[in-house]
Amino acid sequence: MKFTTLPNTDIKVSKICLGTMTWGEQNTEAEGHAQLDYALEQGVNFIDTAELYSVPARAETYGSTEKIIGTWLNKSGKRDDLIINSKIAGPAEMTRHIRTGGYAKAEIKDAIHKSLKRLQTDYIDLYQLHWPERNTNYFGKLNYSHDPDEAWNDNFKEVLESLNEFVKEGLIRHIGLSNETAYGLSRFLEESRHAELPKMITVQNPYNLLNRKDEIGLTEIMMREEVGMLAYSPLGFGTLSGKHLDGIQKNTRLSLFPQYDRYSNENSIAATRKYKEIAESHGLSLAQMALAFVNTRPFMTANIIGATKMEQLKENIASIDVDLSQEVMEEIEAVHTATPNPAP
Repeated sequence: MKFTTLPNTDIKVSKICLGTMTWGEQNTEAEGHAQLDYALEQGVNFIDTAELYSVPARAETYGSTEKIIGTWLNKSGKRDDLIINSKIAGPAEMTRHIRTGGYAKAEIKDAIHKSLKRLQTDYIDLYQLHWPERNTNYFGKLNYSHDPDEAWNDNFKEVLESLNEFVKEGLIRHIGLSNETAYGLSRFLEESRHAELPKMITVQNPYNLLNRKDEIGLTEIMMREEVGMLAYSPLGFGTLSGKHLDGIQKNTRLSLFPQYDRYSNENSIAATRKYKEIAESHGLSLAQMALAFVNTRPFMTANIIGATKMEQLKENIASIDVDLSQEVMEEIEAVHTATPNPAP
């Protein structure tokens, strides 16, 4: 395994982070425990979860993923071996079953304490805001549409002040963002600098061969301000494994939840075919080439891989040992230039 540190800390994390959002929906508790056992054996120490999980968000499965991690921690006694990242769900129609008050202090307190209880731990290493409270372009929306009548408070400083109290209590160690834009990150950084409040040290956004939109603006801020990216969906819901090129395969996430069609449009499939040709011409699997590409990015702190089957997990973790030649990188860039960001 290869390691880096969470920005502005001395916390060492594996470049491959184990994503867990399928646990409690597509994966059983026993399968989640088996994935944790295997990942830890391979040197993975970074685990990603959220109060929202499992996905898709449903009242019946709210918090189920954290519960599975918690029972493993209780059974194994290996809390000190892991760096755990969790998130508070933001305000949205799909999360009315969780809470409706956004990132007000009472809501953050409620979320943290419930996550700690489910995880069976006294602290969370990295705690992120799952998505912005304001109207902006996240979750696959490319263009920003301004609403002058939006009922949203400019509360960046207030949110940081609330989070700071829980940092001081020792319930969370560091803070970050998810599904965030250049504007949101820059505002949080500005407030933390001026008011001497905790700094957002990570942004967890989608990033893969079909979605590199954050290279336009956001990654410059991240690199200049020393904020790390945590890439989710590095295989584009499995599209970049190549398994859906001739139609959606049965018993996969896309067949079970067809609403997650972000990476299934015509341009994405056409680009994926080209990427597969590159991989095969160089003796690589498409999945490992796609993951290895994410691993090369200079702004990348960790690549969040996920799997429903153990063979997928093994292949995904092994991508850390795949080195892409200059020729492969140039061929990837040629496809990206011809078909940039087909699945933003």
